Amino acid sequence: MSLDEEYTAYVSGRLSWLRKIAYPLCQDWHRADDLVQTAITRLYVKWRQARAADDLDAYVRVMLIRVFLAEQRGGWFSRVRLTSAISHQPFETGDRDMAMDVNRALAAVPPRQRATLVLRFHCDLSVEQTAHALGCSTGTVKSQTARGLATLRSMLGAPESRLARTEDH
Repeated sequence: MSLDEEYTAYVSGRLSWLRKIAYPLCQDWHRADDLVQTAITRLYVKWRQARAADDLDAYVRVMLIRVFLAEQRGGWFSRVRLTSAISHQPFETGDRDMAMDVNRALAAVPPRQRATLVLRFHCDLSVEQTAHALGCSTGTVKSQTARGLATLRSMLGAPESRLARTEDH
């Protein structure tokens, strides 16, 4: 199999997974697609190096998170806003009203804290894995997680005990 065929097979199999990571970061399916497109374009350029990684999915997830964070810093996000509404695309399972409330609250969390929460709780990464993905210390991950959860609690009006259990996740 050629390098291009390997790349195409990998990306075809992981597109849905990448979109499911990108959406909670940016709260917009079109923007999530743009983030994924940028990440897979960068992946193509680095495919020889990436395919040799111990964990290719982790490598690509880090690329996606870094694309998101770079976009936040780069100013494009603050100058161009295609929509102010959060997508109402149905969720696969669970309480849709609660999911919409959580998405609205997540949109209020600063980008770096949001990325930390998505990696920790959506992607189910450990503190150490999250620190590696974000290129920071475990202490930073813990503080970003605590601050992000505090923002979610205040936005959702959630009792302290209900969300506190998720911090130990």
